[in-house]
Amino acid sequence: MATFRFAPDILRRLGEELNPSLEHGVIELVKNARDADARNCEVRLSDVTAPGGAIFVSDDGDGMTAEELVDSFLLLGRSSKVDRGETRRGRVLTGSKGLGRLAALRAGRQAVIQTRPLSEPELEHQIALKWSDFEDVQAIEDVEIRIETRRRQPDQANGTDLRILGVTGRLGRREVKRLARALLLLSDPFGDDPYDFRTRLATQEFDDLEALVRKKYFDAAEFRLEASVGADGLASATLSDWRGETLYEAAHSRLRKLDEPYRCPPARFELWAFILNRQTFESRNTTVGEVQEWLTEFGGIMLYVNGIRVPPYGDPGNDWLRLDLRRVRSPELRPSTNTAIGRVCVDDDDGAFTEKTDRSGVIENPAFADLRQMATDALEWMARERLKTREALRQRRRTSAVPKEQQLRRKVEKQLGRLAEEAPTAAKAKELFDSYADAQEQAQQTMREEVQLYRTLSTAGIAAATFSHEYASGPLKIIRRSVGALRRRLKDFLDPVPDKITEPIVLVESSTDTLGAFTDGTLSLVDRDKRRVGRIELHKAVRQVADTYAPFIKERNAELQLDLFDANPYLRSSEAAIESIIVNLLTNALNAVSESKKRSRIIRLTTEVSDDSLMLTVSDNGPGVLHFSTDDIWLPGVTSRPGGSGLGLTIVKDTTIDLGGSVDAMPNGPLGGATFEITLPILGR
Repeated sequence: MATFRFAPDILRRLGEELNPSLEHGVIELVKNARDADARNCEVRLSDVTAPGGAIFVSDDGDGMTAEELVDSFLLLGRSSKVDRGETRRGRVLTGSKGLGRLAALRAGRQAVIQTRPLSEPELEHQIALKWSDFEDVQAIEDVEIRIETRRRQPDQANGTDLRILGVTGRLGRREVKRLARALLLLSDPFGDDPYDFRTRLATQEFDDLEALVRKKYFDAAEFRLEASVGADGLASATLSDWRGETLYEAAHSRLRKLDEPYRCPPARFELWAFILNRQTFESRNTTVGEVQEWLTEFGGIMLYVNGIRVPPYGDPGNDWLRLDLRRVRSPELRPSTNTAIGRVCVDDDDGAFTEKTDRSGVIENPAFADLRQMATDALEWMARERLKTREALRQRRRTSAVPKEQQLRRKVEKQLGRLAEEAPTAAKAKELFDSYADAQEQAQQTMREEVQLYRTLSTAGIAAATFSHEYASGPLKIIRRSVGALRRRLKDFLDPVPDKITEPIVLVESSTDTLGAFTDGTLSLVDRDKRRVGRIELHKAVRQVADTYAPFIKERNAELQLDLFDANPYLRSSEAAIESIIVNLLTNALNAVSESKKRSRIIRLTTEVSDDSLMLTVSDNGPGVLHFSTDDIWLPGVTSRPGGSGLGLTIVKDTTIDLGGSVDAMPNGPLGGATFEITLPILGR
């Protein structure tokens, strides 16, 4: 890039377009103080609520010599920052174009720069820029820029003071608060800043925000997620609870679906997730309201590159990791920008992350995409682990609730029986309890039927959504084309009807059969009689589902192979429960083989009977279980298929457990694809 000093036409354009970027300009001046190795930088505003005010920026950095003022500070396109690499304190420099500095200086009618360099402890240099002098000239050389050098006062420390006078724009209360937040978050205030740089804005708004951010409510977080990626591109993650005890740990292979290195510089990701309810905060030293106020101002996930925050990531309304969107799509135990705070810190020595010219973020190259993917993968892993824990607890409660209830009922009945023998009036109490127990049993039976109804509706919804999208559109197109052909060819009545007319008629009939099977199959799943509990012959249920789904399997050019044990096993259940298992397994297998590039698509359903149990196995020759472990695939919402619900296998597992059975899965079975084994207790065969 060519090196040039600012020209009059650029100055005029900056003056016209600067007002919306006044905050960015101040931030750029503060970054310049950081690059000068300042430890502290203060910004003061004077009467900026209306045009004509002033902005003052002071720092205690290394200052600038006269040569550095000319060759670095007042330079566009390329400055000496590029060649310097790092500062004396080891800080990586934040920029080199100089456009932001010039835009900030051009915010007023006059800019005055006073600087006291570390290398010249007795001198001070000053430049006064009156922008009206540049309005009518053709070249920068037509305006004399004088650098005044004088001896500094003995008590004057190193550093630079900038005064922007006659500000043409204005900053309202909202803008001032936004600027205060940006300055406060510029150098990570939440951790131990290795760069030792602090900024402050001399306003009441900043004092309020500074007091709020210093409170650091991290101890009130329910979970803390820590993930990092090294120079080799391999990542790891840890999830801890509010006591600091490690709950889960994950190596790279558990985070990265593709199991390949991330193409980003070394980085670390920290997230604090809160559960904002009164019960959670009963044991905390703060209140829900205080934490909510804190998260309102600072919630979200911010990006820091080499110790400096990059806006707009983490600003209000900027959900660059799509926390809120993922929570809406799958709300299972996921944080949002209102319930979490976090940071992604990148050590970028090679310049992989370059800010856009308008300072609206970094250029979204492969390095940035993989950094975002690393953080997203860590969030997905955390959600899966939390969901897995909740599911395990739910299953334990379900399996233990019924035996406990039965034990308590027997104890009460036994005690009431003894009382009835000793006191005649106790017989009435026993009679009332028996009536109560019967009513409770009826209520529980109604609840079980409702649960089965909801599962049946879920199964019907999955089947309807899948087949209406995948299959109904195809037959409808065939019907339309065939009817069109009939209309064209039947203009002249022919008898007998030749083959060229019967062909589209056959196609219409075939397509109608397919659509009819789809409609019948969907409605059949919600048939009320199928939810009645009774003797269910398993092989009969398998054959009925296979017949119903035959048109869909044929439409996908797939083959369903049935290998049923030579017996007639049965159990006490509802037909809907058994169908929900078979339908969801077949739907899952059909989707899998449809993704396969193999010429033959095979689904195999087998049954084996041993003593008092039946094992139903569904295998396919699809790609197998990818991206998730065989433990995770049973969790609600876990799916590798775009647009999938992730509920099918959850319904299979829940229904099987309700029937007293068990589930198992192999990522690659005998046909090469996934294999699912369902074991059910039977009453006979």
